[in-house]
Amino acid sequence: MAHPADLSALEALLAAGTLRAEEVRAIIGKTEGNGGLNDFTRGYFTQSLMLLLARFTGETPAALAARVPCVLSGGTEGVLSPHYTVFAVQPGEGASGLALGTAFSVPTPAWEVGRRAQIEAVASAVRAAMANAGITDPADVALVQVKAPAVQPAALRPQDPAPRSTAAGPAMAYSRAAAALGVALALGEVSVSEDLEAALLHDFSRYSNRASISSGIEVTCNEVVVFGQGAGWAPGPRLAVRPLADALDLPAVCAAFAAAGLPATPQLAPEDLARLRCVLVKGEPDRRGSIRGARHTMLGDTDLDAQRHLRGALGGLVAGVAGTGQLFVSGGAEHQGPEGGGLIAVFAE
Repeated sequence: MAHPADLSALEALLAAGTLRAEEVRAIIGKTEGNGGLNDFTRGYFTQSLMLLLARFTGETPAALAARVPCVLSGGTEGVLSPHYTVFAVQPGEGASGLALGTAFSVPTPAWEVGRRAQIEAVASAVRAAMANAGITDPADVALVQVKAPAVQPAALRPQDPAPRSTAAGPAMAYSRAAAALGVALALGEVSVSEDLEAALLHDFSRYSNRASISSGIEVTCNEVVVFGQGAGWAPGPRLAVRPLADALDLPAVCAAFAAAGLPATPQLAPEDLARLRCVLVKGEPDRRGSIRGARHTMLGDTDLDAQRHLRGALGGLVAGVAGTGQLFVSGGAEHQGPEGGGLIAVFAE
């Protein structure tokens, strides 16, 4: 993208008939904002996307926004490059292949963000997205990508119940955490328990190895995209997902590329890079203050937020293997992989 609303590449595909707008099922991308609560680039892109699709479908932008998840992460620090990936589904027949399903939860008011109601809403939406993809066994789910709402303080009314937090960082973190445990609950990675809400941002032994969550004020409900193995889908792209133990887990990064059929020795060859379709990465600064015994300074300071440190560092690590900066690298991996870690997902032809 040349700027946060640059949809010229998609518009060219639609205009040429290479892709039909009705086939677009989800968008996942990186914009060049600050990645914080006030990052307008995410909403700007979404608005532009829905206006473009409306031109080619005849639907209203509001109707499109209610059925096409647009999962955006702000912040392209370091070598990361603003870009977006279009996930489209064309009619046909198949036996078994990579399946895609989408669903939207019920609207999540500010006082439910980071609470049990959001956990259960996400779990329900994940199950609905699995059904939409034709996936019946949670074990066949490879990855769940969620865009979750964050608390917008200006939208709160005096009569509304108090939210868990109105501070930018915690408001987004609670939303990501609740959505992650919602995914884990739907996939059977955690059990139903009375203290599930209390575990948010406290008990990091409870997490999902298949959840990737972003949050922001540009959405009002939890938008869910599920990828996995499903019946009736033709053979298509390959998806490999691996957990990251920490922000230096280069072996896991290489293992994910290799599992997708893209060996890196030490970097993807040009012919293999041409088959790379999408890379999604989640990570976070380790809250314990060190990585492999060495102190890190990825702190929420006044000059540079910790998540911006993380995106630049982890983005550089993965970009060195991929040979491209067109990577979705998102910070804030609360309950998404082990504490201080995260995950990487690689899509390839």
